[in-house]
Amino acid sequence: MKDDREIKLHDLTLEEGETLLEFPCEFPIKAMGLACDELEVAVIEIVNRHVENLAEDSLKMKPSKTGKYIAITVTITAHNKEQLDAIYIDLSACEYVSIAL
Repeated sequence: MKDDREIKLHDLTLEEGETLLEFPCEFPIKAMGLACDELEVAVIEIVNRHVENLAEDSLKMKPSKTGKYIAITVTITAHNKEQLDAIYIDLSACEYVSIAL
């Protein structure tokens, strides 16, 4: 038997360039790779290219259980989607970064 109540579905499709974020906002950027000094330096350099006045306490590192890998989280004040896109493009192109989230 069909239910007579009307079910309304909301269209959650985003147009190109749209985002659900409201800027400016605090945004955590995570990069993971093999644990090495080069990864940390590369992540900091990449984020610094796109963020002014990166706070010293914005960086957190968490090694894997075995210590072979490390996750680096940098929390930034993001000003727009283009800024975040540029950071992720650069992180993804970095030879030391296995995953950027």
